[in-house]
Amino acid sequence: MKTYSFAITLIMAATFVAVSSASADEASEMAKKLANPISSLISLPIQANYDENLGSSEEGERWLVNVQPVIPISLNEDWNVISRTIIPLIDQKNVPLPGMEKSGLGDITQSIFFSPKAPTSSGWIWGVGPVLSLDTATDDTLGAEKWGAGPTGVALKQEGSWTYGALVSQVNSFAGEGGREDISAAFVQPFISYVTSTKTTISLNTESSYNWKGNEWSVPVNLFVAQMLKAGDQLLQVGVGARYWAEAPDYGPEGWGLRLQLTLLFPKKT
Repeated sequence: MKTYSFAITLIMAATFVAVSSASADEASEMAKKLANPISSLISLPIQANYDENLGSSEEGERWLVNVQPVIPISLNEDWNVISRTIIPLIDQKNVPLPGMEKSGLGDITQSIFFSPKAPTSSGWIWGVGPVLSLDTATDDTLGAEKWGAGPTGVALKQEGSWTYGALVSQVNSFAGEGGREDISAAFVQPFISYVTSTKTTISLNTESSYNWKGNEWSVPVNLFVAQMLKAGDQLLQVGVGARYWAEAPDYGPEGWGLRLQLTLLFPKKT
């Protein structure tokens, strides 16, 4: 089975390469910023997810590599705008039917959050804005063949080593292939993470989505451990985790899966 070996190999190599620990203060600050999805930090997460038991035969397997650049822009003294893009690279076998193999680009998701630079008086950090689902899939089995849009928002609080909050969105299709089912999908991602004294981040979340058209939930639960490191002048975080599908649509993944991630950080120079 072909995979996007360039991304997966990069993630695995980063886990074993000889690196030095980042300075304590710098590592602590960066780990805390990474736990905040709308922090003022440029980052490039490359996330590889493996799932199995897909398709009509339940023999399907899939590698999904998400390239997720995060770019914050300062609007003025009070507001940031944060661009979060998810570029999915998919490699699947025996999906949707036995003997079928497809690899390529899926549908890109683009979110824009407008966020105050200062937390609220009670310490909450928040952001709201639009989310777009782009019809970019290179094969009809890798995407919805629809264009979609809707609102998205996130709220979180950081107290000491803890970060907790939730990200939500709703996407409805407005154009695309007439023969395909329209999109009406809600996404709910509650999350909690803890940064240890060794700058190891332990996180738990669900990336739940609800298909209003099919009345179906997809609920992967992710437990993830990541370590802040420094290779030369490059700050990075590497991590590994397990995912369990508590709920999935017909022909969706079942049981346990794997997540690997490499995140490159680009803090502002002072």
